[in-house]
Amino acid sequence: MEPVEINAGEYYLRAFRSDDRIDDVPALAEAFADAETKRYMPRLTGHDAPSAETLVLLLTDGWEKDYRWSWAVCEAVTAEVMAGIVIHNVDHHLLSAEVMCWSQPRHRGKGVLPAALNSVLGWVYGAMEMHRVTYRHAVSNTASQRVAEKCGFTLEGRLREEAIVDDQREDQLLWSRLASDPFPEQLR
Repeated sequence: MEPVEINAGEYYLRAFRSDDRIDDVPALAEAFADAETKRYMPRLTGHDAPSAETLVLLLTDGWEKDYRWSWAVCEAVTAEVMAGIVIHNVDHHLLSAEVMCWSQPRHRGKGVLPAALNSVLGWVYGAMEMHRVTYRHAVSNTASQRVAEKCGFTLEGRLREEAIVDDQREDQLLWSRLASDPFPEQLR
């Protein structure tokens, strides 16, 4: 599958790249070297140039083999990478997937992720005809909870000691959104 670009108003979503025209490696290395990102996403490495290059290859491979879809969320005018969204664990039989996302440190708390993720979910439910998307995060990650709430996810439960945060086991919250659920603007 070819990567899909999404125009989300003030944000432009495109595949992560590392080529002679666009190089997302520095932005990924910055995001994953950040203490808060490492705290909540310790298994996803990209904290230096070699590991960020590998991450770009893995994300590209997901598009090519149609098992993972990912976007660099960019500012529409400057093309600065502001966040990242990955739809993974794509199951074409069950029509389900899981979302993972992060913000560049200087763009946290500005509403970038909810706006971009809602646009991605529109594509996931519409073009890809997925039925269910899940989102999980550590209980202490209140920023992720706000993203889930703003994107219309429903809290389903608590996964006991599913995450490791600050070298300690911590519960995760499990959220889901179905294709039949109202879009967030319909929830207000």
